[in-house]
Amino acid sequence: MQTSMNKSELTDLRKELRNHSTPAEATLWRLLKSSQIAHLKFRRQHSVGPYIIDFYCPKLKLAIELDGEVHNRQQDYDEKRTLFLNKVKNIKVLRFENKTVFENAERILEEIEGYAQECMLSTTPPVGHPSSQEEGNWG
Repeated sequence: MQTSMNKSELTDLRKELRNHSTPAEATLWRLLKSSQIAHLKFRRQHSVGPYIIDFYCPKLKLAIELDGEVHNRQQDYDEKRTLFLNKVKNIKVLRFENKTVFENAERILEEIEGYAQECMLSTTPPVGHPSSQEEGNWG
């Protein structure tokens, strides 16, 4: 089966985005890396199909997107990407404004932890839950 994760043709762009992350991305990455939240592993600047998402947790099939000035001008693109991730790839997208990282990072962490708990407790998997799909069994 052909994978649509981290396509080789997007490697250089992903690397460029990682090396030139926004202050908000760098700050949130410090909180997410090394499995600091509920022992979940996150990847940054991870590609899924034709899109690159800011942060991705394979276990939860969860994308985290930070929105700043650029995102205010590309709402149609963001909506198409979210639809693709939700409907085609069964990936849940949590979206936060950059300023939230600086003003209320705890809220972001609480939402991630809440979603993780929802996945663990739910008998009907929410959008993004791997439920024995390609990422492996949950639990």
